[in-house]
Amino acid sequence: MSPFDELEQVRADALDALTACTTLPALAAWEKQYLGRKGQLTRLTRAVGTLPKEERPTFGKRANAIKQELTAAHEARLAQVKQEALSKDLAQGAVDVTLPGRPVALGHLHLTTQTLRQLYAIFAQMGFEVYEAPDVELEAYNFDLLNIPAYHPARDMWDTFWVRDEPHSEARRLLRTHTSPGQIRAMRERAPQPLRVILPGKVYRYEQITTRSEHQFYQVEGLAVGRTITMTDLIGTMHQFAELFYGAGRKIRVRSSYFPFTEPSIEIDTDCILCGGKGCSVCKYTGWLEIAGAGMVHPVVLQNGGYDPAEWSGFAFGLGVERPAMMKYGVKDIRYFYGNDLRFLRQF
Repeated sequence: MSPFDELEQVRADALDALTACTTLPALAAWEKQYLGRKGQLTRLTRAVGTLPKEERPTFGKRANAIKQELTAAHEARLAQVKQEALSKDLAQGAVDVTLPGRPVALGHLHLTTQTLRQLYAIFAQMGFEVYEAPDVELEAYNFDLLNIPAYHPARDMWDTFWVRDEPHSEARRLLRTHTSPGQIRAMRERAPQPLRVILPGKVYRYEQITTRSEHQFYQVEGLAVGRTITMTDLIGTMHQFAELFYGAGRKIRVRSSYFPFTEPSIEIDTDCILCGGKGCSVCKYTGWLEIAGAGMVHPVVLQNGGYDPAEWSGFAFGLGVERPAMMKYGVKDIRYFYGNDLRFLRQF
């Protein structure tokens, strides 16, 4: 039998066998036998090299035509068998089309977002409004106008990510290292009126990632400017926050500190909920966990914001978001917030 005759014989046999296929497994076996990598039609096509040179184009053209015909016939037969199987299942009641579909699982707010909304609500009760500032900030707003000039050693505390600017650009930009630049923006927008705002958002620092530190995290900055504001107002605000967020009876501790943009400066701690004050890795085994850096707004910063420090005073504070959530909900590793592990996220 010549290769051409053998080719036509394979075509005829394949079509006859396809008609006899009445199940999906039988159709899969047929496809493997005739059209598969080691199937009969493939075997004949690969033998084209044994034919005389002048016969090869004709043989190859016919082989391709047969392959297309068999492929189309197989697809049509497959659709027919599937339809017959579905009709049979419906007739036997195997598929109840009146059953409701499977509900789509709904997501929920991330723990960080939940905590942010709690903070908004708490400070709203104390008369603070939300003021949003950009993540990509000018160097002047992030440092210079906050009393941190280029030579100031405090800049080493906020090693950060700089944004590539156009060549010869005088204004350098960076991913903000704290939410404090928003103080200048808010004051310049509202001066010379009394001001009470919180400034939430993400900040970025070149830091080692540990159980209590991340290189990007959320902060909520607070700023109040008025004519008779004192340190007592600041401490009272922080105490009220601790009571409303962590629960009644929460202890706070006030420590003196230093920030270039406040004078005097303090830090606010609360007793560690995770260990009950006994000491753990999150509180560095002190029993206390810092919840805010704060202080009275530095006169230079007030003046840069458009207020006369001889007439106006104010306080500012900066809260983390993830760390208070860790204490409130018993989370022992800040890296869980950004690990995208559903086993963690579904708990809250």
